[in-house]
Amino acid sequence: MADRLADRTMRLDKFLWFARIVKTRPFAQALAEEGHMRIDGRPIDRAAAPVRLGNILTFVTHRGEVRTIRIEALPVRRGPPSEAQRCYQDLQAGGEPTT
Repeated sequence: MADRLADRTMRLDKFLWFARIVKTRPFAQALAEEGHMRIDGRPIDRAAAPVRLGNILTFVTHRGEVRTIRIEALPVRRGPPSEAQRCYQDLQAGGEPTT
């Protein structure tokens, strides 16, 4: 069963929206398609790129800041912020969790 969970994927834009990293799904699609996003170091230019547990997402926010997160869970809905924050972990530039 653990293998099935590890094999699950979700569209990048849907993850960004469900995890409340962006406010709207169209904004998530635009962010992915602009080419300023990487999954595990690979440049991404399509919103339908699959993400999995453990993937590292790196992207530039609308404020020009570089943000790096690790996917901890794939959400099943766009729930409240407290639920969404459990789906990812913010990482510092050195790859260590922030406090």
